[in-house]
Amino acid sequence: MQLVGEEKLKELEENYKNKSLSYWKDWKWQIKNSITNISTFEKLLNIKFNDEERKKLEEITSTFPLSITPYYLSLIDSEDYKNDPIFLQSFPSINESLVGNHEMADPLHEDKDSPAPGITHRYPDRVLFHISNVCAMYCRHCTRKRKVGDVSSIPNREELKKGIEYIKNTPQIRDVLLSGGDALLLSDENLDWILTEIQKIPHVEVIRIGSRVPVVLPYRITDGLVEVLKKHNPVWVNTHFNHPRELTKSSKEALRKLADGGIPLGNQSVLLAGVNDCPEIIKKLCQQLVKNRVRPYYLYQCDLSEGLAHFRTPVSKGIEIMERMIGHTSGFAIPTYVIDAPGGGGKIRVMPNYLISSAPNKVILRNYEGIITSYKEPDNYKNPDCSKGCEECKLLKNTDESDEYRAVGIEKLLMDSNDTISLIPKNNNRLQRREDNED
Repeated sequence: MQLVGEEKLKELEENYKNKSLSYWKDWKWQIKNSITNISTFEKLLNIKFNDEERKKLEEITSTFPLSITPYYLSLIDSEDYKNDPIFLQSFPSINESLVGNHEMADPLHEDKDSPAPGITHRYPDRVLFHISNVCAMYCRHCTRKRKVGDVSSIPNREELKKGIEYIKNTPQIRDVLLSGGDALLLSDENLDWILTEIQKIPHVEVIRIGSRVPVVLPYRITDGLVEVLKKHNPVWVNTHFNHPRELTKSSKEALRKLADGGIPLGNQSVLLAGVNDCPEIIKKLCQQLVKNRVRPYYLYQCDLSEGLAHFRTPVSKGIEIMERMIGHTSGFAIPTYVIDAPGGGGKIRVMPNYLISSAPNKVILRNYEGIITSYKEPDNYKNPDCSKGCEECKLLKNTDESDEYRAVGIEKLLMDSNDTISLIPKNNNRLQRREDNED
């Protein structure tokens, strides 16, 4: 068990009570003073576990470490902490010691699909790049509990270069997702270096960053960090809000900075029993995200990682949530419900079925209200012939990017790149006579 010195604990308690102090919003102070043991947790929240509970909790944290930022800890309702969604996501449960036969340390086979250090290459055109094993908080539902907090496996620059080299030598990769741990816990300088190296690769079109920082450590979203991200556009950031309670004044400010910086924002939630397994909670969360310029992206079924059985819901619960959102809120406020297939099969979309039946010329559909309707299929549709290959396809001939505009009027004459020397009105009599004489 890690102990906190009395002097440090006294300072932490004083700062925790007086959150107006300037260093409360210093993200490095937050990391330095993260709560990493049961005793400090009890003192700060003024709660007490019995000896048997404490012993079991300490056994769990010896395997799956505890780490909570003072900021996120301050969101816990200490009067009803056992039912509090913040507490449940951040504090260990004795249920984590129950590991079922079907649970795995690496349920998505990220390590088996790793052709280079830090790289998971599962889909044809994109890779996951693990650039950090450090997180601001150790979420209890984390699918990578096997790695997070393991300071002995934090990738150094030489290891990162090997991952970058793999991306460089694999031309089909157009999309790179930076994850960890948490990519945004790297220093601005290191993150800038990684983004620079990846953007040098001609075939990489998009860089994404997955981060829980706006949720558990919003003060990390500094003006300097935003400038680094702006420098490397297009960079997309996917956050990880699971509950409306996590959208605080500070987290909204972090999202505002990112959005004002031109960073496209998405959100990936995990469906968690006892936390957010309610259609109204998910709907409210998604509506609040959209209000803060974050588009809901995925709602994940909880993975089969070790010790997460108490968080998992039946798949039918996720479908119920989707059923009660579609048609009842804006389409762009509805995430896609997915199961990340065990064994590395990738994300499988699971949604309510709105197609009831079909015939050669008609399909039967239902809407969100239960209204059943028909849609007439076209009688003379000709399916594009793909047997000749894409090279012969007429549809694909005009898919190159167009010029931004075509110069017109006086501008056309002023452009050195255009060889036009005259602008001639239509039906000019003189030029018409020329054409007649040529005939």
